[in-house]
Amino acid sequence: MTTDRLAELSAAGVAVWLDDLSRVRITTGSLDKLRREQHVVGVTTNPTIFQKALSDADAYEDQVKDLAAQQVTVEEAIRLMTAKDVRNACDVLRPAYDASNGVDGRVSIEVDPRKAHETAATVAEAKTLWWLVDRENLFIKIPATAAGLPAITDTLAEGISVNVTLIFSIERYRQVMDAFLAGMEKAKANGHDVTKMASVASFFVSRVDTEVDKRLDKIGSDAAKALRGKAAIANAQLAYEAYTEVFSSDRWKALAAAGALPQRPLWASTSTKNPEYRDVIYVEELVAPGIVNTMPEPVIHAFADHGETRKDAITAHYADAKKVFADLRAAGIDLDDVFQTLEDEGVEKFEASWVELQGGVAKSLKAGTTDAA
Repeated sequence: MTTDRLAELSAAGVAVWLDDLSRVRITTGSLDKLRREQHVVGVTTNPTIFQKALSDADAYEDQVKDLAAQQVTVEEAIRLMTAKDVRNACDVLRPAYDASNGVDGRVSIEVDPRKAHETAATVAEAKTLWWLVDRENLFIKIPATAAGLPAITDTLAEGISVNVTLIFSIERYRQVMDAFLAGMEKAKANGHDVTKMASVASFFVSRVDTEVDKRLDKIGSDAAKALRGKAAIANAQLAYEAYTEVFSSDRWKALAAAGALPQRPLWASTSTKNPEYRDVIYVEELVAPGIVNTMPEPVIHAFADHGETRKDAITAHYADAKKVFADLRAAGIDLDDVFQTLEDEGVEKFEASWVELQGGVAKSLKAGTTDAA
């Protein structure tokens, strides 16, 4: 009998989400097939994913021609094209949303990354995207920058569900959870139905190993080399410890009594960047109840083929994780600098993808105008 490894992972409390979206995935039924056959119950997107998706000119040809005829701006065209994809993906995932009573079946769309350091602009765009997509199983994705923290609170206060992205450090994660609690308290005070709202906190994994390993290699000592590939998992394990602490507090219990759902940790960046590491390491080593693991499709298929669901992979290793951090600092790794570097690079990468996306859409609109003429 064939083992359904993804079913086992789901039964252990890990929600399997796809880290990708395109119009072709929707129109060909690929996304629905992943939902039906691979236990996929959510979708995440980012500017890089949409930059890649919209490079497929054929898939968007008809809509581009219409938008060109209307003489919309490049910004408006991007929003209308991505919103259409996300809206349709929300509809594909609606059965998962209904079956989980609103816990899963969610699809994320990100605010313009160029506004990551502007609180008011981020909130304004979040409200616009929420209205534009018009699906209750939507997440608005907001970066966990210093300016993003109050934007998270203010967006939740409007009754809008939020996916917080680009979290790297435990300190910033605690600030994100505080912003979530404040936002839900305000949403409740504002009369919003908190039972319909949800949130996830996207804690990035593999990028931590990439950055730390690079610094360990530069140090070059045996002690440093022995720590390669350990930072990311330890960091996520300690994040889960912080999660269990915050979501057992009296402050949270007051919201839970009103029917609010906890803000689940979401492991992002889970594809293995170093070929020396097991291809599903960031899934197998981070199993615990009540989390999301968002994976590129190749990782989903790899886990279905040979992944192992290791129960208590996180909760049994808090002491080990703290020792890894102590050893990294002793070896000369400045973890605070690592996390700030990764946050800065994350925003910059998404900004670069957005600019590239603008260029591609501008070119398509121009061609569409020419064709229409």
